[in-house]
Amino acid sequence: MYYGEIKDCDIANGEGVRVSLFVSGCTNHCEHCFQPQTWDFEYGQPFTEETEAHILSLLAPSYVNGLSLLGGEPFEPKNQRVLLPFLRRVKAAYPEKTIWAFSGFTYEELLSEGSYARCEATDGILSLLDVLVDGRFVEALHDISLRFRGSSNQRLIDLNATRETGRIVLLPDRR
Repeated sequence: MYYGEIKDCDIANGEGVRVSLFVSGCTNHCEHCFQPQTWDFEYGQPFTEETEAHILSLLAPSYVNGLSLLGGEPFEPKNQRVLLPFLRRVKAAYPEKTIWAFSGFTYEELLSEGSYARCEATDGILSLLDVLVDGRFVEALHDISLRFRGSSNQRLIDLNATRETGRIVLLPDRR
């Protein structure tokens, strides 16, 4: 897996101060994507053990609330296979910090047998996430007033509450 960028003090991609990892590779190719360069699976730098260690060190300060995964597309199957063991390390080291993921795939697509995005790592990743921002960016639904997303079809899914209730629970929309 490759990544395009690591932001060490990000307040735009999840609640609080976050470390954000922008992975490379995306087959969704949303029209008017804000980072089309990340569609290339070899854009940026290789994601290595040193990269993992660096991100873990960036997560250490108490003022950092957690990790956000963006892209590209974290739920491309080849990215999931690399991210799952890394996210397990993050949760083991920092169980109090939250993990958010932004995906062009919907939650339903990620759960659906036979879906392109679903692979042997999907359930493991979903079990480690606190919030999933799902759905492809749709220019016709673009709304700059939305919190942590670009178009109104995208959802902020509270995965902890979703797992607890067995139904999709959205985060409150605080503007």
